[in-house]
Amino acid sequence: MKRKNLMTAGLLCVALILGSCASKKDLEACRLDNQSLQNENTNLNTNYQVVKEQLAASTARVKALEDQLRQQKSDYARLQKSLDKSLTNASQNNVSIEKLVDQINESNQYIRHLTELKSKSDSLNMILTNNLTRSLSKEELKEVDVQVLKGVVYISLADNMLYKSGSYEINDRAQETLSKIAKIIMDYKDYDVLIEGNTDNVPIHRENIRNNWDLSCLRASSVVQYLQNNYGVDPKRLTAGGRGEYNPLATNDSELGRQRNRRTQIIITPKLDEFMDLIDEAPEN
Repeated sequence: MKRKNLMTAGLLCVALILGSCASKKDLEACRLDNQSLQNENTNLNTNYQVVKEQLAASTARVKALEDQLRQQKSDYARLQKSLDKSLTNASQNNVSIEKLVDQINESNQYIRHLTELKSKSDSLNMILTNNLTRSLSKEELKEVDVQVLKGVVYISLADNMLYKSGSYEINDRAQETLSKIAKIIMDYKDYDVLIEGNTDNVPIHRENIRNNWDLSCLRASSVVQYLQNNYGVDPKRLTAGGRGEYNPLATNDSELGRQRNRRTQIIITPKLDEFMDLIDEAPEN
């Protein structure tokens, strides 16, 4: 604004000089005033450049300070994070022994639970075995073998008692024995039952029976259906399977060995979902 006023004054002087017959003295005075105004304008321009440069320097300084501030904040955040992590680690170290003790106690509790369940299962298996053995006659015990192996009850039935010769049809004289076994199965509803057929290695030549695999499976299936249809055993608990000649108890080189190998096993086991529940209950390390 000041520069504009000075320029306006200079122009007015020139106009006065040109518009009138001023004296030489007046002209000289105007010239001096104009020169003074020009000098002042030059000084103002110089000062403006200096101030402009100072402003640019100040702006750069402010930017540098802002960058420094951001870096300081970043360093502070990093140090705070490191401090928090150190405090967390220290806290974790302080409770590590207590946590370890808790894990040991939890594992011990799980082991006690397993031990109790195993003891209960062993007791039930013992009762089951004793009940079945007591219900069988001396003659039946000659052809029925009852054992408990690794928490599983195995009832092994001789082929010549169960089936008609070379057939998978149930023999009439097996009915009484199967009825006693069915009663035991019905009494222990929390157990599953696998019927497994086994043969010797002598090839079989019968219509609709291709080999010993077929014979073992058909015989197991006959027992399953017999238990279901005659004694009402839940078929969801029953599984039929055949192992042919590939699960021998004795050598097939003798008649006695082959006779032992020709058998059907009724395998009574705890339900699989109980084992899965135990796995789910296992403590995590």
